[in-house]
Amino acid sequence: MSNSETRTVKYLVRGMSCAACQAHVEKAVSAVEGVESCSVSLLTNSMSVTGTADPEAVIKSVKDAGYGASAESTVKSSEGKIFSDIEEQLKDRETPVLKRRLIFSLAFLLILMYFSMGVSMWNWPAPALLRDNMTGIGIIEMLLAGIVMMINKKFFVNGFRALLHRSTNMDTLVAMGSGISFVYSFVTLLHMSSEHSHKAQMEYMNDLYFESAAMIVTLITIGKLLEAISKGRTTNALKGLLDLQPKTAVLIKNGTEVTVPVEDVRVGDFYVVRPGGSIPVDGVITEGDCAVDESALSGESVPVDKVVGDKVSAATINRSGFIKCRAEKVGEDTALAQIIKMVSESSGSKAPIARIADKVSGVFVPAVLIIAAVVFAVWMLTGASAGDSLTRAIAVLVVSCPCALGLATPVAIMVGNGTAAKNGILFKNSTSLEQAGKADIIVLDKTGTITNGIPVVTDIIPAEGFDKNELLSLAYSLEQGSEHPLGRAITDYCSSNNILKEKIEGFKVRAGNGLEGSIQSRKIRGGNLKYISGTCSAGAGMISKADELSMQGKTPLFFESDGKLAGIIAVADTIREDSSEAIKEFKWMGLYTVMLTGDNKKTADNIGKTAGVDLTVSDVLPGDKERIIRKLQEYGKVIMVGDGINDAPALTAADVGIAIGAGTDIAIDAADCVLMKSNLKDAAAALRISRKTVTNIHENLFWAFIYNVALIPVAAGAYASLGITMSPMLGAAAMSISSFTVCMNALRLNLVKPYDKTHDRAKSKIRNRGIEINNIFGTTNTNRLEEKTMEKTITIEGMMCGHCEATVKKALEALEGVQSADVSHDKGTAVVTLEKDVADDVLWKAVEDKDFKVTGIQ
Repeated sequence: MSNSETRTVKYLVRGMSCAACQAHVEKAVSAVEGVESCSVSLLTNSMSVTGTADPEAVIKSVKDAGYGASAESTVKSSEGKIFSDIEEQLKDRETPVLKRRLIFSLAFLLILMYFSMGVSMWNWPAPALLRDNMTGIGIIEMLLAGIVMMINKKFFVNGFRALLHRSTNMDTLVAMGSGISFVYSFVTLLHMSSEHSHKAQMEYMNDLYFESAAMIVTLITIGKLLEAISKGRTTNALKGLLDLQPKTAVLIKNGTEVTVPVEDVRVGDFYVVRPGGSIPVDGVITEGDCAVDESALSGESVPVDKVVGDKVSAATINRSGFIKCRAEKVGEDTALAQIIKMVSESSGSKAPIARIADKVSGVFVPAVLIIAAVVFAVWMLTGASAGDSLTRAIAVLVVSCPCALGLATPVAIMVGNGTAAKNGILFKNSTSLEQAGKADIIVLDKTGTITNGIPVVTDIIPAEGFDKNELLSLAYSLEQGSEHPLGRAITDYCSSNNILKEKIEGFKVRAGNGLEGSIQSRKIRGGNLKYISGTCSAGAGMISKADELSMQGKTPLFFESDGKLAGIIAVADTIREDSSEAIKEFKWMGLYTVMLTGDNKKTADNIGKTAGVDLTVSDVLPGDKERIIRKLQEYGKVIMVGDGINDAPALTAADVGIAIGAGTDIAIDAADCVLMKSNLKDAAAALRISRKTVTNIHENLFWAFIYNVALIPVAAGAYASLGITMSPMLGAAAMSISSFTVCMNALRLNLVKPYDKTHDRAKSKIRNRGIEINNIFGTTNTNRLEEKTMEKTITIEGMMCGHCEATVKKALEALEGVQSADVSHDKGTAVVTLEKDVADDVLWKAVEDKDFKVTGIQ
């Protein structure tokens, strides 16, 4: 019975051994009614199925294909620890089993080789019963080979079971190669037993391949062991994240400290953490202060100072100070749990590049079987003996390796994701990991991405007769009663610089204009130039400086005392320290850089110039961002970097959306990649990891393809006339090395230095089309993208700063039919661009609802 709701269910799959198995499982599950998509990972032996199909039907289809499967579940151990399916997937069950198989196989193989080579060829010591008794030696070889094959019966069970289900895999090739050698040798042994002369028996001995039958499965087991070990190493980063999960928490219950398993912590519980302790769950500090090492989550090695009200995350370490916290997120809701889930899902998802290997894997084994049959027939027709012909056919079977094809992409994706996670960069799926490095254009939201998103004091200009501290003290005293963001910027600055403040009396807020109050009978005022000009003369020099500050995108605030100008304090949302350097790195990598902002053109152009972007697009509405992304995609692949709710549509529309970690949950949910440290240089690092990972995948695929292309002809005897041949044993050895080589090559990604820009190279010529792109967007204003628009100019009183502008702008742009609003507190106007006619009374009401006065609309 299917469920009408589309959902994604994860399964554990048992019995897969190569890319062909992976392809067969995908094909079988995709045929189930209600399955929309199916992705199988050979690396983690997992499967993700999206659609409305009944899980039981999915499991049945896997079993019918000859494999085992179980839906995701949660198992709780006796110690109380919860093991998720991620932990189940990463448990190394293969290595111990393969080690035991290999030890026993080698023990019996060495005895077999002693008789087949030592006694038969080199006359090594042997029991008297076997001297000159070739039939007896042949029987012992058969028994020893049979034991080795029984030890490695998994190859035969899986291989022939696949044939019964009308499919083939790597085990089929191994089973047939080893089995045919054994059967042919057994038939030869029967003929040899009918001969009585020593000479005749010796001739038959040359056609016994019992040691090949045993050697093939033993060498393949060696390869499988090396593969299992190297595959285990590719998941070390994810295992490391799982190991970070705290085991216990110290709760406060009835005033007493009680140590409990971390699974027993509930939202709202209070817990304490001492210096050196691991924070058990996400929470907020209610008492104390500390320095927290967040390197496990963000990759940042410098501890972060935390005080009451600050949030702390599970698995981070309290380096100093005693804190009491209230639990806010527990279990699978913690930041650590979300990171683990994200990395796991990304590693288990399938990259587009893997489709090449999938297509080849689906037909690879049947093709090899046909080639082996053709090789046997051709050599027989050319007059070769049955033994020689069979040897070449068996060599073709065992040298062919579909495993390397199946592992080429997932092992690189797993290690690439792990390297990114260790540096605080989280890719949500393998598609984004692959596509990020192929981008041509990177679009950056201004507020909170290029800038800090918080107004700060940038300039302090005392007027004649006042010094810096007097001006700050006066402003601090006046602004302490204000709740305006600009006022908070001044009070925060003064507080951190130990500026003295005095008690203010008669404090009043003049909406949209400024503040006023008295200090010891002195009348104090602060606000914009228009407000201050009503009570004192600012002077041409100070007005000129204020204009310069405005040109730089800053908001100048004037302060006066008893009618005398005290000076100007400028406040602005400043550019992050790393932004300009990160933008340079994007350019070195050949990306065309674009900044989007809702600011007016003057402010936007100044910030864009300082940051160093190629194109600044101003007066942008949230809806415009998505439209601009779509337009830029006509020129190449686009990355969007943002942090706000209004960035979510653009993050979704872009080929790869990157969210700044300190951004909103909606932005993070919409993005394909999350930067935990909120550092724009991490976006450049993400691109480098993507490029290195894709390069590694190409190397792996090249090796996997070239290995088979080069060695199958050698095994078939194509170069026998040159003296170049290959025995089945050498073929098995080569096959065992191929998968190991692919895994070890992927592990080189652990050596990648994501912040090393010395090897950056431009992979796109998009920057050569910069003028063409600039022309599309006019002079950096998105309004030029629309042809049929109309404008209305609203005259407004009461606006005094950039934040007042933002309030009016937001109110107007929220109206249906309003495309954009260019608001200026200096001019006291809002120029509204309309997509359709909007009634004047609607515009009027939207502004006055925000406590500003409208005096006219034209």
